[in-house]
Amino acid sequence: MGKEKILLIEDDEDIQELIRYNLAREGYDVRLAGSAEEGLTEASSFNPDLILLDLMLPEMDGLDACRKIKGDDRTSSIPVIMVTAKGEEADIVSGLELGADDYIVKPFSPKVLIARMRAVLRRDQLPSRGDVDEPIVLDEIMINPGHRRVTISGEPVDLTYTEFNILQLLAAKPGWVFTRGQIVNGVRGDDYYVTDRTIDVHILSLRRKMGDKGDLIETIRGVGYRFRE
Repeated sequence: MGKEKILLIEDDEDIQELIRYNLAREGYDVRLAGSAEEGLTEASSFNPDLILLDLMLPEMDGLDACRKIKGDDRTSSIPVIMVTAKGEEADIVSGLELGADDYIVKPFSPKVLIARMRAVLRRDQLPSRGDVDEPIVLDEIMINPGHRRVTISGEPVDLTYTEFNILQLLAAKPGWVFTRGQIVNGVRGDDYYVTDRTIDVHILSLRRKMGDKGDLIETIRGVGYRFRE
């Protein structure tokens, strides 16, 4: 049973209570915030292990809040799961590019939410796998697992945790075709709840950040993805 501290930033009181009840029943220490401004204050003082962040908030929206959370040294390392009624790809990509670790679209099952939370919390508590790995160098791309750093033609590329892991996984075996399920298992564990759209959105964001090198990640229709040899 979890004992971690969870900050829920959500302005709908009914949804607040639904999530609070289910998380408290699982043993989580839950703190509530009804606005982005209140949530940012709580994030600094409460020091949560994970933040559940609604995108549709009054005044300051969730994307701006995520930007501030990830841009503040005091809170940048806290994993964020976006909880949103917006399922549009552009909104999801924007959140992931700002550093969010995952997203879940309303309406959702509390069991699914808790499974997603556990996967992110478990990943965040594990030591980095890359500490003992050798750098990967392919076509002007350098991936340094120990420092979790990527450069393209000498220029740094700012990736989220999951984007880095996906790139490292694919680039470690050029030409090898990975199914979406294999990618999930490789970067987050085989019990992570996922849909095809989750991996597709991460790949889309990763390609955009890689610029001209983004086409090195090839889509194998009906199967998955590979890093071109």
